[in-house]
Amino acid sequence: MAFLLRVELPDVPGSLGALATALGAAGADIEAIEIIEHRSDGVAIDDVLLELPTDVMPDALVTACHRLDKVRVQWVSRYNAGAHLSMDLEAVEEFTAAAQKSLEKLIDMIPATFRADWAVGLCRTAAGIEVLRATPTAPKKLPGDLTGWFGVTKVCRLDPVESWDSTLLAAAPVSDDVVVVIGRHGGPAVLDSELARLGHLVALAAFVSSSS
Repeated sequence: MAFLLRVELPDVPGSLGALATALGAAGADIEAIEIIEHRSDGVAIDDVLLELPTDVMPDALVTACHRLDKVRVQWVSRYNAGAHLSMDLEAVEEFTAAAQKSLEKLIDMIPATFRADWAVGLCRTAAGIEVLRATPTAPKKLPGDLTGWFGVTKVCRLDPVESWDSTLLAAAPVSDDVVVVIGRHGGPAVLDSELARLGHLVALAAFVSSSS
C-alpha cells in the first residue's frame, strides 16, 4: 500500500539518510522523497512516498521517525494519486505542450503535483459561476457564497467550508473573475512554499494559454 509521509527534520547533512534508514528498518520501501520547504530556523519539510507491506501498520513509521533526534511526523496517510511524486517541472512540460488548454491541463495535474485531493477552476460571469475544469474528485456542489474565493488578490489559504469535513483550501487567482482552488481532506497543512509554487504555476499556465 502506498503512503505519503510529511516529515519535519533538521536541515543538516545526514538527516535525510538517517530518516531513510529508519523507515527502511521499519519495513518501508521508499519510492520518492521531495524537499517541500527549507525554513529559516534550520528545519526542512520533506514528503516521502513509500510502500508498506500489508502486515506493517503506518504507526510503525511514526515510531521510527520519532526515535530520531528532532524529527517529527506532520502527516501520514494513504496516497492514491499514483506511485510517484509529480515535480513542478513535469507539470510545466505537460501544460506548455497543450498551450491553448494549459490552465485546464495544470488543474488536472494539481492533485499529484501538490498532494491535494482535488482541484477546480472557476469563472464568474453575469449568468453565475461556471466550472472551467474540475478533477473527478472535486465536490459536485459548491458553497452558496463564493465571494471570498473571488475576492482574493494573491494566492492564499481559504476559510474552511463547514460542510466539507475539515477540507483545507487554497486559491490562486488568475484574474478578478477566474480562480483555481485546491482542496486537501484534513491535511497536511498547505505550507507557504506550496502557496508560492501554486501561484507561480497558475500564473505561468494562464500566461501560456493567453499567449497561444
